[in-house]
Amino acid sequence: MEEQDFRHIDLHTHSICSDGSMTPRELVRHAKASGLSAVAVSDHDTADGVKDALDEGEKIGIEVIPAIELSAKSATETHILGYFIDPDSKILADAVDEIRQVRSERIGETCLMLREHGIDVKIEEVRAAAKGGILCRAHIARIMTDKGYSSSPKEAFAEWLNVGCPCYSESQALTDTEAIRLIRDAEGDAYLAHLHLTKKPSAELDAFVARLASEGLCGIEGFYTDYTPEMETEFRGLAAKYKLKLSGGTDFHGTFKPHIRIGAGTGNLKIPYSVLADMKKR
Repeated sequence: MEEQDFRHIDLHTHSICSDGSMTPRELVRHAKASGLSAVAVSDHDTADGVKDALDEGEKIGIEVIPAIELSAKSATETHILGYFIDPDSKILADAVDEIRQVRSERIGETCLMLREHGIDVKIEEVRAAAKGGILCRAHIARIMTDKGYSSSPKEAFAEWLNVGCPCYSESQALTDTEAIRLIRDAEGDAYLAHLHLTKKPSAELDAFVARLASEGLCGIEGFYTDYTPEMETEFRGLAAKYKLKLSGGTDFHGTFKPHIRIGAGTGNLKIPYSVLADMKKR
């Protein structure tokens, strides 16, 4: 009988380079201390933390997957995860510089809309909170909470910052097609993240995944913090239908989303190492 593999992984996490609360090195150490065998630092629209994460992983003995999470233009929310990217890719670095500018404009729009609703958040405060990293909505949510406009970052997102809320800005730098192409140009594999956040009905989601698969999508996020059993069945069925691989992660952000634990999400999410082993068969 084959020995069961009890190793677990988390391939969707964020550091202070985007909207997490830990440095890349701290995040990798936290993953190791939490019993994980592998972790991906997948910051929003930047690979700035990848080298530190890789170096720390080698030092303490945990596998680190170089990754990034790109935001794409969408009426709802579409994110494309890139795994096994080359962090030294000049193509990626040049694109990220442009993306950073669009992100700054987006955050400025959000701050303006918030002030129009009587919520005093300035972009200078967001820059200070980001500490030189990518500007993100999570920084705004933390500022709103600290100032007493919301009881928690989660509430700030739910009432003001999520898709469909009064202060959500749709500005993005890339289309989904461009995001996939950029990841492939950086020698990575593209995976569609948290499919439920696209808010597409089943038939529309099916067509969406089919199109992305034809454009070079390698897989979808089949394990995720907020998935219900029904979602898992549907999404993994799409992966099988279009011959796509599965990835999985918690979307860990540290204290910015304290209800999410690395490797476990909001409950007992356990992503087997076999998922990563299959992803490596490129």
